[in-house]
Amino acid sequence: MTTGLRPGSPYPLGATPGPDGVNFALVAPRATRVALCLFDETGRHERQRLELTARTDGVWHGALPQAGPGLVYGWRVDGPWAPHEGLRFNRAKVLLDPHARDVVGRYGGEDLFLGHDAADPARPDGRDNASIALKARVVAPLPPAPPATPRVAEGDRVIYELHVRGQTRRHPGVPPELRGTYAGLAEPVVLDHLQRLGVTTLNLMPVQFRADEARLFGLGLSNYWGYSPIGWFAPETRYWSGRPGTSPASEFRAMTDAIHARGMEVVVDVVFNHSAETDELGPTLSLRGIDNTLYYHLRPDDRALYQNWTGCGNCLNLAEPRVVQLVMDALRHWVTQLGVDGFRFDLAPVLERREGGEFDRRAPFLAAVAQDPVLARALLIAEPWDIGPGGYRLGEFPPGWLEWNDRFRDTQRGFWLHRSVGLGEFALRFTASSDVFQRDGRAPTASVNFITAHDGFTLRDLLSYNERHNLANGENNLDGHASNLSRNCGVEGDTDDPQVLAERDRLRRVLLAALLLSQGTPMLLAGDELGHTQNGNNNAYCQDNETTWLDWSGADASLGDYVSRLLALRREAAPLRSAQWWPDPALLGATTLHWHTPEGRTMTLADWERRDRHALAILFEAPASNWLLMLNAEAGEVAFQLPAGGWIRQFASDERTAGPLPLGATATLAPGSLWVART
Repeated sequence: MTTGLRPGSPYPLGATPGPDGVNFALVAPRATRVALCLFDETGRHERQRLELTARTDGVWHGALPQAGPGLVYGWRVDGPWAPHEGLRFNRAKVLLDPHARDVVGRYGGEDLFLGHDAADPARPDGRDNASIALKARVVAPLPPAPPATPRVAEGDRVIYELHVRGQTRRHPGVPPELRGTYAGLAEPVVLDHLQRLGVTTLNLMPVQFRADEARLFGLGLSNYWGYSPIGWFAPETRYWSGRPGTSPASEFRAMTDAIHARGMEVVVDVVFNHSAETDELGPTLSLRGIDNTLYYHLRPDDRALYQNWTGCGNCLNLAEPRVVQLVMDALRHWVTQLGVDGFRFDLAPVLERREGGEFDRRAPFLAAVAQDPVLARALLIAEPWDIGPGGYRLGEFPPGWLEWNDRFRDTQRGFWLHRSVGLGEFALRFTASSDVFQRDGRAPTASVNFITAHDGFTLRDLLSYNERHNLANGENNLDGHASNLSRNCGVEGDTDDPQVLAERDRLRRVLLAALLLSQGTPMLLAGDELGHTQNGNNNAYCQDNETTWLDWSGADASLGDYVSRLLALRREAAPLRSAQWWPDPALLGATTLHWHTPEGRTMTLADWERRDRHALAILFEAPASNWLLMLNAEAGEVAFQLPAGGWIRQFASDERTAGPLPLGATATLAPGSLWVART
């Protein structure tokens, strides 16, 4: 092995192989010494330690001649140990390169990873952790992915939120060795199902390399959801099949290529708001030991402590240009190398917080994304809340961004399950929440509508449980949301009572109809079309087992067919998926929207303000064909007077017949039902 380093270059960051060797570059402006540590291929044995002598603008760099892909390495970074000043350098700890494309090893909660003395956190831990530390493996770049171009028109997009492992871990049509992997998700039988449903965009829960919390190891659990990243460029190795001739990155790329071949998009859920190093008592895995004061928001009163606007112990500091650079480099890597089409940003307000914590709509990260020639064309989705000061920012992201709309979720649950929401609020959410999103030229599609998501009850559980049942998480059933607007229909949990089952089925179908026929961008939770249950666990983040793995053998096939019919109707009825805000009814030649009472009258202010009425009709008048939606959330039947014209019922949420049905002058809807008719 070569024993000497050349000066190399400060750019690009990370390890970059070339014809003359590998260039290494690490941002650590406050470090006093940096050593490149070379390991055997297993990552267990340190073979060489090479001191970097070149430093440019806070970047330590060096080139290793004759080295190439496959080399395993880590960093040792020296400097002051002064936690109350934010400085936590500890040369005894080998650190993972933040730009690692492939990670060797796995954090197991060992206290050897602690940078501080567990008995006295003011003192450093002097034990060397080289044998078990996370390391990076130098990898050759993949062939460039095709340019990221819009694949799906805005109004046509239907998102399907899934977990790579949970989607196929119990799928009988996937070869056993591929279940729960990137390759398993790419299997034709899996993609066939998604195409039949009519979804266009797969939103993968976190796939960045993660390190589970030490607390979970003691309970025999893991962070299944994956919101604990430490390797932002590297696909999680736990979802790699390990097949010869592949790597996590190459298998992930093959998966995105297979999904694209079906005409579908791939969005990945990314976590740049915090890291797996958690709070001041957490492990030293990477950023904390490289330059703690650079990478994290620290408390001004005591810089030994971290700001915790995430609830996960720390916050990455995107007020720092170098941290923005790390995030931007990672995002471009996922697009250009791994082939993704967009990102859903977890706890996105953290990314826009300044040093003092204030939210800034002109934050450096937002500006950087907007001008980037690669990322400006990507699909960008914000989870628009965190737990910091003023952390609820729904509707405040820039034009071009989509946002999860929890007001839609709560309105639909309240309207259909409890009749606790009035007609005005329902109408506002059903037509894409113009009060929130109609500004700065944003389109209705900015509203990502959902009834359920990974965080909370599944759709089946929403109608089977009034209370959370999270004891398996080891937190005394205190974790997860206490208020879910759920309705168990008279029995808590499973039952064989036919009346209860019928009511649950009816409500499940009307909620799906309300979701998939609303204006905006609908998002379906994976498994809801199968009748998946988590047995009342509404915070199954640590359940890597049959609680979260989709049960394909027990799937409700009729429900999947129902979702497919709904999405076919959405594609057919252009007004239901309009990507434009509704014009004034006086605008000639345009499709117009009218709100009617069940009696056929135009809704008046008094009608909108009634609290005892939970039924209405929505009329879309278009040059080619008119469409009529009738909705009844009341406890009894409601008769609707239809507008003049020959109406054909195309859909009824409470009936299983799929064929068109001519309607007369009136239509009587059962409780908790939605019908669609056209002329």
